[in-house]
Amino acid sequence: MIEVSKNLVLEEIIESDCESLFNLMQEIYPSAYHQFWDDKGEWYVNSQYSKENVLKEISEDNTDYYFVVFNGERIGNLRVLWGEKLDGLSEKNQVKLHRIYLHKDAQGNGLGKMLMNWVEKMSLQKGYHAIWLDAMDAKPQAFKFYKKLGFKYHAHTLLPFKLMKEDARKMSQLYKLI
Repeated sequence: MIEVSKNLVLEEIIESDCESLFNLMQEIYPSAYHQFWDDKGEWYVNSQYSKENVLKEISEDNTDYYFVVFNGERIGNLRVLWGEKLDGLSEKNQVKLHRIYLHKDAQGNGLGKMLMNWVEKMSLQKGYHAIWLDAMDAKPQAFKFYKKLGFKYHAHTLLPFKLMKEDARKMSQLYKLI
């Protein structure tokens, strides 16, 4: 376990955690993103959090994948890809924040900010100089959050997911130099 704060820790996701992660994301993802999908987000959870995909993701080099644990309860996940480069960003050493999901009941406690500060601190300790992520344009509160943390717009991409509604597919790539 990695202590982020007194009540917030990160627990490494391991092979035996696949079912627990899947069940957690069945609870978290659809409640936050159902409106963007024809199937309410079922396909996304089933594909991204399938045992096969999770095992592939935890086995990748330079990847850290964690449960976010608040007050002893798993309330989300966080995945960091160390050394993942954003096309067109000139900084040499980059980090991609690939996933950060928190249960709606845990939001509003400053956990997102604490987690982002932890990622920044770890990035600096490991010699990285830029953090980047993809954020859904259809979630304006996310942009507001990342902007407050100093992230800037870089470019955008469109998600190829057929079950996702057309107007929700745009993802903006945001970055922060540290």
